[in-house]
Formats: sequence, C-alpha cells, structure tokens
Amino acid sequence: MPVVDNKTYCRMLDRAKKERFAFPAFNVTSTETANAVLLGLKTAKADGIIQISTGGAEFLSGLGIKDMAKGAIALADYVRYMADFYDINVALHTDHCHPKHLEGFVLPLIEETERRRAAGRPNVFNAHMFDGSELSIPENIKRSSELLERCAKSEIILEVETGVVGGEEDGHDTSGVGKEKLYTTPEDMVDVHKALAPIGRYMLAATFGNVHGVYKPGNVVLKPQILKEGQEAIAQAKPGESALLVFHGGSGSSLEEIHETLDYGVIKMNIDTDTQYAFTRAIADHMFKNYDGVLKVDGEVGNKKVFDPRPYMKKAEQSMADRVVRACHDLRCAGTSLGKEA
Repeated sequence: MPVVDNKTYCRMLDRAKKERFAFPAFNVTSTETANAVLLGLKTAKADGIIQISTGGAEFLSGLGIKDMAKGAIALADYVRYMADFYDINVALHTDHCHPKHLEGFVLPLIEETERRRAAGRPNVFNAHMFDGSELSIPENIKRSSELLERCAKSEIILEVETGVVGGEEDGHDTSGVGKEKLYTTPEDMVDVHKALAPIGRYMLAATFGNVHGVYKPGNVVLKPQILKEGQEAIAQAKPGESALLVFHGGSGSSLEEIHETLDYGVIKMNIDTDTQYAFTRAIADHMFKNYDGVLKVDGEVGNKKVFDPRPYMKKAEQSMADRVVRACHDLRCAGTSLGKEA
C-alpha cells in the first residue's frame, strides 16, 4: 500500500503530530520529478507527500492537451503504479486551487474519485487544497465547508488556507497585498476549526509571514508564534482539540524556524522552489561542461552521449532526490516510515 488509503494516511498524520515531525510535500511537474521524490523518500526511509499544482498539472498534460485535471490524473496514476515498488508510503495531494480553478481542477478530480469508488477502485488523490484566501473569511469558510462536505463522503482530506502566502506561484502573485494579510489571527483559526472539524478531516495552512520562493535573509519575517497562539485559542474554544497545520512557502527557512513550527502542530511542509533549483542545477552543470557536445557547433555533429536527454535527466533526478533527503532530515521524518505493510 505505498500510495496510502485514508485510514493509513490519517494514522500517519496523527503520529506526526504526536511525535512532532512533519511530512515534506513535494510539488512535481513530470514523471522525472516524481521519480526523484520517490528515490529521495526511499533513501531517507521516510513517508511523504507528492503533490501537483494547477500549473504543474497543466504542464504535465502536455502542450497538445493543456488540461489541469487530465494532467493531475495522469500523474496520480503514474505515481500509484511506480510507488508500489518502493517500501515507503506516499500520499497524493493537489496544491493551491484558487476559486477560479475549482471547476477545471479540483471538482473534476473529486468527480473522478467518486466514479472510481463506485467501481471499487481507490481514490485518485488523498487530499485536495482549496485556497480561498482571496475571499473574505466568512466566504472562505462557507466555500470550504461546502467542499469538505463533498470530500468527506469520499474520504478525501481538504486543506484550506487563511491569510495570504506572499510571493508568486503558478502566476498567482500576492506581492501587492497588505502585510497584515500575511499573518493569520487566532480568531480566524478558531472560526475555521469550529466550522470544518465537525464535517471531516481537514488541514489548515495558517499564514505567519511565509512567502513562496527563496528570499535573501531579512526580507521575510516569519512569526511562528502565531501558530502557537492560534492552537491555544482553538483549545480554549474546543477543549482537547487542535488543528493539523501546514507550512507553505518553506523554501529558504532556517532550521530553527522549521523546528519551532513542528512544536506547534505543523505536520506538512510544502517544498517546491528548492527542489526545482536542485533539478535544474544539475542540468545546467551538464550543459556547461558539455557545451560542444550538446550543440552542433561550427558544423560538427555533437556528441550523442551527452545530448541524449537520459544522462542529464538522471543527474537531475539524483540531485533533486538528494534535496528530498535533506528535507526529510530537516522535518525530523527521516527513518520514521511505517513501511510497506502499513
């Protein structure tokens, strides 16, 4: 069961929260990057999450199709087949889906899961993310509640976001929003929990100054204490309860900041920018070192051994896998896999 079912995934999440570690969630855009994540998780002996964004899914479907839902389904089916040969466990997520993309991305994926479940087959994805942060809090909660009602019926976890993650991802630029929106309030966290927890399992990407991308030191001011205050407010409003938190925009964060968030209930951290760079850096290195072989310079024929995509794509896969291993150690999940018999 390397691509886990809902029962096993919930068990994984509860264990991470109890033992104060988190699962890295790696955005992928191709079979090569998916392979890199699987290799890295295997090397680290860690379970983890493979996820895809709207832009990544459209890219994966190819220039001839350019369909988010079809690309996401193709990725999920590929990972489900290949992961079965590994001895670690993987969950499948979709990443940021803004309201305008629901009809073309998340809803068709839920419909596909409903069709498959009716035929006795597993879900396409374990979890979907609805990013309603551009909406007012009441509207965000309303839309999230409606979506979770449907997800829960098919044992799908819903990830939601309050506040705004800064920066730019997949063409969605939030650099113009006010700084106050980069920080979720305890009241917002309580309102979300009160509305969603009775419906089904959910994750909350509460913002605390996090930003997509990597920035020079000092340009991003993280305030993990916000997560602690929010969890305390939830526990006061609903004794004994707390939220499963997600850290978005984690690339470039200090180890100290990451570990602090784990103590406050973060069980998932998204990683994209750092792994993108690791993948591309290896290809760039190959091209610079083999410039005269990958190009037909001055009428020469080049060198098939170096312009064949396989050698440099293998280097890229290994480079990204190495970054995956590092992330597992940073998040304290290395060596914690439940194993293939989970």
